[in-house]
Amino acid sequence: VIWFTGLSGSGKTTLATLLANRLAGLGFFCQVLDGDIIRKGISRNLGFSEDDRAENIRRVAEMARILLDNGIVVICAFISPTAHIRNMAQEIIGNPDYLEIFVNTPVRICEQRDPKGLYKKARAGEIPHFTGISSPFEIPVDPFLTVDNSTAPAETAIFQIMEKILPEITPREPGI
Repeated sequence: VIWFTGLSGSGKTTLATLLANRLAGLGFFCQVLDGDIIRKGISRNLGFSEDDRAENIRRVAEMARILLDNGIVVICAFISPTAHIRNMAQEIIGNPDYLEIFVNTPVRICEQRDPKGLYKKARAGEIPHFTGISSPFEIPVDPFLTVDNSTAPAETAIFQIMEKILPEITPREPGI
């Protein structure tokens, strides 16, 4: 399970999708689990309180574990703002199978990108508990990899990610 964490607008979904395409081209079966999609479906009943965020990530980690157990490389793109939440995901998935990638994009860059207009709404007080503005993001202490997605093209980060993860992932037979 490759777990992308970072602020909204940092490039997690873009990198997850590019990575899935690259890995699929090498013959890996991949599934991207994206925060926006999960929030519209399986976690639509959750808000953004600390407890609801933890429950959202718990659900995702459980799904990722099931997919992993069936031979699928799972690529998760979730803000997952606290060490507690990320540690919980790692415990559910299992340490050797959890590869955390911190997409280190400064909040000012994320705010400039702001593809969904969320930072503008958060600054206007329309979105409470918005990570990076009114709610903290705890920078991962020891991620598997940190990528800077603020200046170079996404393809540069994908090259760096591929180089680091390929030795770590091996095709599995489903159910093993």
